[in-house]
Amino acid sequence: MPKKIERRQSSIHGNGVFATEAIAKGERVVRYKGEVRAHADVDADYAGHDETGHTFLFSLNDEFVIDANIDGNVARWINHSCAPNCEAVQEENAKGKKHKDKVYIHALRDIAAGEELSYNYGIVLDEPYTPALKKLWECRCGSAKCTGTMLQPKDEPKPKKPRKKAAAKK
Repeated sequence: MPKKIERRQSSIHGNGVFATEAIAKGERVVRYKGEVRAHADVDADYAGHDETGHTFLFSLNDEFVIDANIDGNVARWINHSCAPNCEAVQEENAKGKKHKDKVYIHALRDIAAGEELSYNYGIVLDEPYTPALKKLWECRCGSAKCTGTMLQPKDEPKPKKPRKKAAAKK
């Protein structure tokens, strides 16, 4: 992957990642790097920290997380957007070794030099989405499609269809 990106100040939030050259639709832009850790270890290490709505944690699969707070690269600075120009693509290890799965950022469309890169973080939390939680995870992307929060709708369980009662035999 040729380096066509750099970190600099963002109008969306803090630091951002910007294209230094044109990036073609479908192009693999950068790998999301950091220390691969078990979910339980990450939960234990960050349990006492106040939620800030700012994270460098990327769920890799059901067992592991990429913690870009440790050995992270420029990809950790890519901001969330409700109308993203990139997407995160998870690549499973061919031998089934979950700790060796990877995440790459790909362009969803052509991106011009100077444009900020973004993807939808897809954050889904277990707890109910209160107004305070939505504010904590506030989105600042400025898109016409902005939902106001980085939190994504939860998959609602499908309601069970009422069972038809069998006609009583006489």
